[in-house]
Amino acid sequence: MNSNALLIDQILSPICELIRDRAREELNINDEARLRSLAFVHLCVKTILDLSDDSAFECLTDGGQDFGVDAIYWSKEPDDELTISIFQGKYKRDFDGSSTFPENSIEKIIRAVRYLFDVYIPIPPVNDRLRIPVEEVRSLIRDGSIPQVRIFACNNGLKWNSTTEEALKRADFGDQVIWEYVNHDKLVTMIQTPERVNDTLKLTGKAIIEELDIGRVLIAKITVSEIAALIERNGERLLERNVRKYLGLRGNRVNKAIRDTLLGPDKKNFYFYNNGITVTCEKFTHSVIQSGDFQVRVENLQIINGGQTCLTIYYTLKEHPPENNSQDALVLIRLYELPSNNTDLVKNITLATNRQNPVDLRDLMANDEVQRRLETGIGQLGFTYRRKRMESSAKSEEITSGVAAEAILSVWRKKPHQAKFFSREHFGKLYNEIFSNDLNGAQVIIATLIYRIPENYRRRSSSDYPLFIRYASCFIAMQMGKYLLKDMEIDISKLTHQNFEIAKNLLVSNGDYYFKQGMDDVGDALKNFYRDNDELSYQQLSATFRRGDLIDILNEMKLRERNPANATITTK
Repeated sequence: MNSNALLIDQILSPICELIRDRAREELNINDEARLRSLAFVHLCVKTILDLSDDSAFECLTDGGQDFGVDAIYWSKEPDDELTISIFQGKYKRDFDGSSTFPENSIEKIIRAVRYLFDVYIPIPPVNDRLRIPVEEVRSLIRDGSIPQVRIFACNNGLKWNSTTEEALKRADFGDQVIWEYVNHDKLVTMIQTPERVNDTLKLTGKAIIEELDIGRVLIAKITVSEIAALIERNGERLLERNVRKYLGLRGNRVNKAIRDTLLGPDKKNFYFYNNGITVTCEKFTHSVIQSGDFQVRVENLQIINGGQTCLTIYYTLKEHPPENNSQDALVLIRLYELPSNNTDLVKNITLATNRQNPVDLRDLMANDEVQRRLETGIGQLGFTYRRKRMESSAKSEEITSGVAAEAILSVWRKKPHQAKFFSREHFGKLYNEIFSNDLNGAQVIIATLIYRIPENYRRRSSSDYPLFIRYASCFIAMQMGKYLLKDMEIDISKLTHQNFEIAKNLLVSNGDYYFKQGMDDVGDALKNFYRDNDELSYQQLSATFRRGDLIDILNEMKLRERNPANATITTK
């Protein structure tokens, strides 16, 4: 038996219990074997993409007519790059780790890529959980986005065989489709808490070393071969503080340019083309007698910026090792020796050095003054605010900062399209707009409670609901907030802890009614925008809500008058 395979099976047991009800209701999965396989895919998605439990489940597409795609996740990158992650999982409870990833499963994914993301080919019959994200992706591709596809073949056994490898070569997708293999050993490595990295950096040439009030700084050059060797020895333990998670994203535009430079005639200029890497440590030592070419002993080494550069270097040199050291390119390295107890300083440096890229900054903003104030205010009202990410799923009385951002942006800021499609910027460019200084705990809780209602309808949407509900939950939430404030006869600035119970009771009594009003508003806005055209495609709907075409119409629309027969108001 393989100990890591056994450990993964142990980890899957609580995941099965966590997702059991949703698997039955949303995916019609009741069989225990299928549930465990689904839990394995859920674990892979959550671990590899660094998602919450709920977000990982939203990615799952298993359940018949899935075209071999067990999960799918997409995100918008700079310069119209569109990153699509596809998962296929194969799980067996034999625990010896000897099962090879099946060839026919890889062939299914090859066909899926050809048919699903070619906007000029009609989508074959697939289930709605797959169709909806695929249509959103297709809509973005039609608008000019360039898809970069990552495919994760995940099992608790061995990699595919040589015949399958030949099939991948024949597919001829080039760098636009990247194949990654993940098994139980890889998952365990990613899940386990990283150990401290103590290592030696072999630098090249002169170095600048400065003593500062808060620590020391070393600026020098290091060869790409030394970077590759460092990654080979320590792996992703080096990237624990790096906010840009990486797992073979070689199809990315920037990483592709790095690789092309390393393999091309311009390699000697790599030092000038690359921004370099930023590293922190608790202590570094070197021989002060030497004038250069230092060997620097480093304790608790972490790469906080340049992780993708390092891993791209590693993968490139692994495939194309240099013939001799004289062909090595150089990279700028900044090494900061910082006190181990100053986590805020490390956070601020990580934040500042990663501002150049639109990354998920939620963890880095967790200690912001506004986040701490909201945590206290929300706690006083009987809820728990999770400003930092945790492994466990949020309970009904818990509010995560990520969900709060979507809810606030939809309900109170009246920008539902940015809530759904600009999630990467919620803790970046949009942070100050969402978490303004006048935002209070009562407003966060009520926005979240409103947001949950249309989200729940969306998840269990059936033929009884209009097609647009799959895309419009944030827009409906915006309208629901308007109806709530109308019934309270206040504006958002007057919603505080003093009338929080009134607002909460209104939602308990009239939440479904507000949802119906909001859904009718969105339906009327669509008719107005498309002039009563009832034959709207998935792609049209996706583009309409992504662009926010209906926001002006909805904001100018007069709120519907209450029909006493439909609902009552409870204000106490």
